[in-house]
Amino acid sequence: MADNLIQKKGESTWYVKMAVPLDVQRKLGVKVLVQSLKTGLRKEAMDRRLPILAAWKARIKSAREGIPLPEGWQDDISSLSAGLGQMFENQKLSLVGVVAPPIPPIDPSIEARMKGNPRFVAAFEAFVKEHLKDGLAGKVRLIDEMGKSFQSTIPKLLTSRFNLSADQREEVNEVLANPASLKARSPITTARLKTYREYRESRGGAPKHVDQQVGKMERLSTFLNKERLPLNFDAVDAWLKSLNRAPKTLTQYLMAGTAFWKWATKYDAALRDEYKDKVNPFKGHELPQGGGSETAGQGREIYTRDDTLKLQQAALDNKDKPLADLISFGWYTGARIEELCLLTKESVITVDGIQCFDFPKSKSKASKRVVPIHPSLLPIVNRLCEETTDRYLIPTESADKYGKRSHAISKAFGRLRKAAGFSLLHVFHSFRNTVITGLVRVDVPDALAKELVGHREGSVTHDVYSKGASTAQKLAAISKLPSLTA
Repeated sequence: MADNLIQKKGESTWYVKMAVPLDVQRKLGVKVLVQSLKTGLRKEAMDRRLPILAAWKARIKSAREGIPLPEGWQDDISSLSAGLGQMFENQKLSLVGVVAPPIPPIDPSIEARMKGNPRFVAAFEAFVKEHLKDGLAGKVRLIDEMGKSFQSTIPKLLTSRFNLSADQREEVNEVLANPASLKARSPITTARLKTYREYRESRGGAPKHVDQQVGKMERLSTFLNKERLPLNFDAVDAWLKSLNRAPKTLTQYLMAGTAFWKWATKYDAALRDEYKDKVNPFKGHELPQGGGSETAGQGREIYTRDDTLKLQQAALDNKDKPLADLISFGWYTGARIEELCLLTKESVITVDGIQCFDFPKSKSKASKRVVPIHPSLLPIVNRLCEETTDRYLIPTESADKYGKRSHAISKAFGRLRKAAGFSLLHVFHSFRNTVITGLVRVDVPDALAKELVGHREGSVTHDVYSKGASTAQKLAAISKLPSLTA
């Protein structure tokens, strides 16, 4: 029964069957799991059994490892403990005539199990009679000891049902012994972040942007829980200092925090009530200037011709021709890495008799542009147009979950750059700095340089009224960049 399929005697219907491992049979209450697949066709049965087997394996895994404690378990335990304590205090008061709420009825299944054990019943009756001999004092003592007994069962019940770590077991005992010791926990719970994500997605948020903002809040929540801090200005300040990030990155964290705060204090009823009089803890922070990370406050370095040749050779030594070609594209265009990875052979067009790249809109309106191909890059472009098997000039591995084609090759460039001894200030985007710097140094007008790399010029005259430089002017400018070939 390697495929877990069986047919019962006299039936054509297929069943899926799995033997339950001995160590979890007691927890699951069965030795064998069997379920009808409601088909007499073996091929259909083979497909239908898979999700059932997966679910059974998950049940077995859960039975072995235990169920993880739910969020907010400390409050639940504290409330349960306080409730039990108050219940027994009320019973002591009732001994002297104070009207007390009745004790909640015991669970029928538990009561039946207790009554079905004669030895337990006899022991309990003897225990009660022994205390009742001492009159009122004995009754008070009886209630106190029953209260302690009930309290002591809480950790045992949790351990039998949930998967507690050593730290959690210690915390359970601490909370029961001293409810006032209940430590601060992050209000940014998994459930809240799930609701927040759904809200952002329903408003048309880009998947990557939503993931980034939710991820930042997850990191804050982890920090608050680890440090046992409440969500306030000081806690956020401590979190920012722990991140070791550049000021620009820290600003993005604060923006993500403010976006979550605005949502929570408007749409989450519990947080709206809890923080209604509180100031946004993500506002008013003075970020470090030149500190916070190894490269904070520093501009990107440019690549020299020798640097670029060194990187190209390193890529070729690694037998990574696509990466070597991408480096050439970066040197001669200054285009963004994703723009280059999206170029297809249809992106190579002829305008006024000049071969050009037709860059589609990416980051901004100005990113849509037509740029003449540097004469030294033309042979590589023509070769890639002939070699391509999927229309794209730069072959890459599959795109990431956001559809970015440059994801894998960007990582490859990062590893290459690091292995070649370049600093963190040298990134692929540094080729953009290189080209812009190169155009400035050969006296290409600023407006024309911005057209070539896809930046807005910034003036109404140029951005609104001008149609830009001619293709010939652009070619003359781009051709001033030095060639990598001898």
